[in-house]
Amino acid sequence: MTDNSPSRAHTSSESSARAVSRPLVPVWWLVLMASPVAAANNATVLILDDIGTALDTTAATASWLATVFALVLAVATPLQAALMRHRGRRTVLFTSAALVAVGTLIVLFSPWLPLAVAGRATQAAGGAGLNVLAIALAGSARRIGAISAGMGLFGAVSPLIGTQLAEVLSWRVALSMLAITLIAVPVVSRRAAPGAAGTDRFDSWGALLVAVLSGSVVMFASNPLPALAATAISITLLLIHIRRRPDGYVPVTTIRSVRFQTAAGLTLALSAGYFTLLFVIPQLLIARADWTKDAAATGQLVAMVLASLATLGFTSIAARFSRTNVRIVLVAAGVVAVLAAVFASAPLLLLAGIFLALFAATSANATQVIVATASVPEHQKPTAIGLFTLLYLLGGAIGPALASATVL
Repeated sequence: MTDNSPSRAHTSSESSARAVSRPLVPVWWLVLMASPVAAANNATVLILDDIGTALDTTAATASWLATVFALVLAVATPLQAALMRHRGRRTVLFTSAALVAVGTLIVLFSPWLPLAVAGRATQAAGGAGLNVLAIALAGSARRIGAISAGMGLFGAVSPLIGTQLAEVLSWRVALSMLAITLIAVPVVSRRAAPGAAGTDRFDSWGALLVAVLSGSVVMFASNPLPALAATAISITLLLIHIRRRPDGYVPVTTIRSVRFQTAAGLTLALSAGYFTLLFVIPQLLIARADWTKDAAATGQLVAMVLASLATLGFTSIAARFSRTNVRIVLVAAGVVAVLAAVFASAPLLLLAGIFLALFAATSANATQVIVATASVPEHQKPTAIGLFTLLYLLGGAIGPALASATVL
């Protein structure tokens, strides 16, 4: 028999009130949970030669440790968002933490490169979940801005930190920086509301098509023709599937939203611009300003740190401005960054280019995700966040391809 007594109703009301009144997770714990993903992504930049020597292979072969991490990070992001939608936040938190821990142990102790690559893939799958969860728990552009700024800072300094760790300890320790994120897990577990789990059936076919599409785009730089064919086929099949399953892995209400399309498209463009200039600017400093490789790397590091701090400041006040004015600032910064790379020869102007590019991309990631998900039904917001973040990460795949085609 169902208990409809006043005491039962009162208890339910108290539980609901506690869930609603639960305080937000302090933003610095969210920064700590998400930012090491950027450090792990960039940690291999300057130590591939050391890794190749240690594993008796070439630096080009060792670069799979970086390529696979980026690929799995992009593909796993919407998958983790779907898991959050279907199983709730706690499941994503603990599953992702376990993946990071297991992947790090594999990287630390693997004697073979293929097993180390598998460890990096496992790390990336966990890091994707923690990143998506941090954004979902942030709840405001200002707090997401802090996360984006933290990721920018970690991403900027991680190549240098990775080099020092490789010299003093081991390259394995350098590739284990993602484990720092585990420090935040207990605090987030205590402070975060569990979130409601969905009851609809998981759209495995839609997830597979998005994974294939994401992987095709990421692999475009190394295998352009097969990647282009796979991209075209997966897009066609995905469009057909969306018509048959409008509330599935890629909700039709989300991708048809003009707000989502505009915000996500702008963020993808600015992200691609940033990741292109990330590779191009050091080459231009060497070619046009006669800087050494070390000087170019140091100058870019300083510019990126300053850009991350500028992101933190801008996103803290962005709510005071209209959506149009925020986008004008972002587009202007992105366009000037590209113009600096195309026409400038002075070192300060070239460094201003990477400063503006990083500022535009990370600020867009922070401010536009709120806009993109504003009109999405509440139960689909984790999925929308995952798709939005996927597009930002795909900029990291498009950028190197453009850099190779233009300068490298």
